[in-house]
Amino acid sequence: MRRPALNVRGEPSVSQPSLSLVDTDPAELAVDAIVIGLHSQPDEGGALLPAAGAESIAAAFDGKLTSTLALLGASGAPGEVTKLATLGTVSAPLIVAVGLGDEPSGSAPNLETLRRGTGAAVRALAGSGTVALALPLPDDADAPGVLRAILEGALLGSYKFAGYKTKPQPNRREPVAALQIHVPDASDAAATAELERAATVAKAVRLTRDWVNTPPNSLRPPEFADAVVAAAKGTGLQVEVLDFDELKAGGYGGIVAVGQGSEAKPRLVKLTYVPEGVDNPTRVALVGKGITFDTGGISIKPAAGMWEMKSDMAGAAAVGATMLAIAALKPGVAVSGYLAIAENMPSGSAYRPGDVLTMFNGKRVEIFNTDAEGRLVLADAIARACADGTDYVLEASTLTGGQVISLGKRISGLMGSDGAIELVKAAGDKVGEPVWPMPLPEEVRKGMESDIADICQTNANLDRAGHMLQGGVFLREFVAEGVEWAHIDIAGPSYHTGEPTGYWAKGGTGVPVRTFLAAIDSLA
Repeated sequence: MRRPALNVRGEPSVSQPSLSLVDTDPAELAVDAIVIGLHSQPDEGGALLPAAGAESIAAAFDGKLTSTLALLGASGAPGEVTKLATLGTVSAPLIVAVGLGDEPSGSAPNLETLRRGTGAAVRALAGSGTVALALPLPDDADAPGVLRAILEGALLGSYKFAGYKTKPQPNRREPVAALQIHVPDASDAAATAELERAATVAKAVRLTRDWVNTPPNSLRPPEFADAVVAAAKGTGLQVEVLDFDELKAGGYGGIVAVGQGSEAKPRLVKLTYVPEGVDNPTRVALVGKGITFDTGGISIKPAAGMWEMKSDMAGAAAVGATMLAIAALKPGVAVSGYLAIAENMPSGSAYRPGDVLTMFNGKRVEIFNTDAEGRLVLADAIARACADGTDYVLEASTLTGGQVISLGKRISGLMGSDGAIELVKAAGDKVGEPVWPMPLPEEVRKGMESDIADICQTNANLDRAGHMLQGGVFLREFVAEGVEWAHIDIAGPSYHTGEPTGYWAKGGTGVPVRTFLAAIDSLA
């Protein structure tokens, strides 16, 4: 049977598992599998210790649970998954022990370790119908954060891109269909609120992944804009879309130049959320780079690995999906999302090295490299956001290979003003999407002086030293005075090329949707 093609209009490619809270004894739950945590104890010669939440299951094994798991190779290492058939010892036929590392010194486990471990365990249970999670949940002020980490890890770990295969895959196992999370009181209002929030956040992350994973011939600029508009329908968000002619008339020189080489013309999508009953709310603009495919243009890229440039719109995907989550969560902050969407192609109408562009804010930019296109579309979107009026600009983009060289595939680069940097770093640390603040040296700006325009798009000598910093320095030119701003370079963390790990599947990761939402929570 042919699998349906991905629905890019807002529905997850593979359905998100249903969620419910239970307070039944885990040993008595009639489910397909139960996930428990497992700690290592270095001071005890590496002996294993069941994590909190697994007490009744350990008791059912008459003290032999950890020794049996050890015989199966379990060590308690973070993210390690060990399966054990229960043979009727408890109601569920299968126990899955996930390593959580050393026993924590306090009441709460490390949230990212728990998030990644839960994701790994749920992914390993693909093909199961209902899975229960009996993981450590402290009975104190840390409980909401721990429950949130468990829920997010489980929902994101279960993600699978539907794909476009025309023949049934004999060994393909569908993700877990239903998740039950064991809590002290299943009727607790705070726990229910966390469950609902996690479902909303995970849906946004999964949609971001879907958009990033979609082949570039199926999601060119007009189609991407249409998909965002369709997903926003009925959410209460205000929607504005500028097409190519409107962009030209409006003076968006960067977006027009980058997109004019493609027959699929560029778009600028603005989504606006206004909180009800809040006087003079803090205003936040989210800006995302939406290059649906990046050949490099006239400065064409090498062929090797170019197919990954379908992910060059990950920043815009994250902004669009974040706005959908904001519409559902309804924070007391006014938020606008700007998606600068274009396809960077070489053709007779493409922009050239040597061109001078007039940007939305009137500044003139000399072009040296058409493969540094992201900063051009972002500059226009940032300038438009400032012209509309905002207190914060938080921008995400797959901007530079320099980010990957400097910080790798897990840590995003962060540049901007002090207040916004502090806000974004705290948010990223909280949700497990780490960022690292980088400087904006004056000598980098001096290297971008142009003989004929206000600024060069890259270093005037084509020097790649401080490549990531050049992007931040350039974008700073388009932020209005008095606006707090942060540029998040997600070139590495937005797309995972290796095997699935933790709650990351292969392909789009959804970074930095959860960081955006945590930052907005802080401002609210």
